[in-house]
Amino acid sequence: MRDIYLDFNASTPVAHEVADIMRRALETGHGNPSSGHWAGVPARQMVEHARTQVADPLGCAPQEIVFTSGGSEANNHALKGVFFASGKERPHFITSSAEHPAIVAPLRFLERLGAQVTWLPVDGTGMVDPDDLRRAITGDTVLVTIMHANNETGTIQPIAECAAIAREHGVRFHTDAAQSVGKIPTRVDELGVDLLTMAGHKFHAPKGVGALFIRDGLQLEPFIHGAGHESGRRAGTESAMLTAALGVAASLASDLGPMERVQVLRDRFWDALKNAFGDRVVLNGHPERRLPNTLNVAFVGRVGAEILVAMPEVAASTGSACHSGRDQLSPVLEAMGTEPQVGMGAIRFSLGRTTTANEIDHVVTRLRRVLS
Repeated sequence: MRDIYLDFNASTPVAHEVADIMRRALETGHGNPSSGHWAGVPARQMVEHARTQVADPLGCAPQEIVFTSGGSEANNHALKGVFFASGKERPHFITSSAEHPAIVAPLRFLERLGAQVTWLPVDGTGMVDPDDLRRAITGDTVLVTIMHANNETGTIQPIAECAAIAREHGVRFHTDAAQSVGKIPTRVDELGVDLLTMAGHKFHAPKGVGALFIRDGLQLEPFIHGAGHESGRRAGTESAMLTAALGVAASLASDLGPMERVQVLRDRFWDALKNAFGDRVVLNGHPERRLPNTLNVAFVGRVGAEILVAMPEVAASTGSACHSGRDQLSPVLEAMGTEPQVGMGAIRFSLGRTTTANEIDHVVTRLRRVLS
């Protein structure tokens, strides 16, 4: 029995190149990046080089990148920063009903402070309807936030179309692209977004580092107040080690070529499951507009968590990692209208650049035995 990792949407292993730069940063980047002496200058150079690297897959200017502690902080900064900078008594936000908790929870918090929030429905594939967005915008709308790709199903939202609608009304647009970077194109001008979230541990950087793209000219209230780090946008001494790691990981993520091989494996996996289980297995998410590495399937009449317990060598998820361990229907699948007898059997298999065909074949064989 061998260990097989198919939970890359939850977290990715740190790439060798990333680990190398982290070791170098520990040895030479110990100075404070804000210091002007011989120890601080190399640290500052590491941070600014990383900023350029992180900007590359987004096609933005380096000065539009703010380093954060991860995707949750970046999302909180975007939402709360717009709220406090809006100047409106009851600013209006628009989002989808299938967002990650790092969007849902901050918006619930802002509702307690007086914000209005419209939760757009999604269809059976998890997709929002841009026309619903158009109808939802009001004179008080300050931000639309819709995730680029869903962490559970992989469904890719029509971000460019939705952002264009927001722009027509003079409304800013944020997208949580934590799952997108390194898997599909994420250039901010093509998407038309004003704010975009990145999470390092989703593309082979360590946990604890991420970034927020803030389009030049957009004013946000800082999420963390203190000294003038990150051009006054995020207080706290930057970590040369973590930012350098994020920079190298972003450079690796800029090459989307490996995702073509991953998608072939994912499709092979799905074909094998259909052949093995027929109508006892159902695809969750959009059949085509989906992340190339994500396969969320439901084994009808079964419980996904129980299946995974029977396959301890396979690391996968019953949904979002933030929901795992709870034997109840995923909020994302619930928003999609998935019937409980189907959705309770859901398992998210998320492949990565190191996944092999032998691993996929082994998992299919184990599923046959467990579900026989």
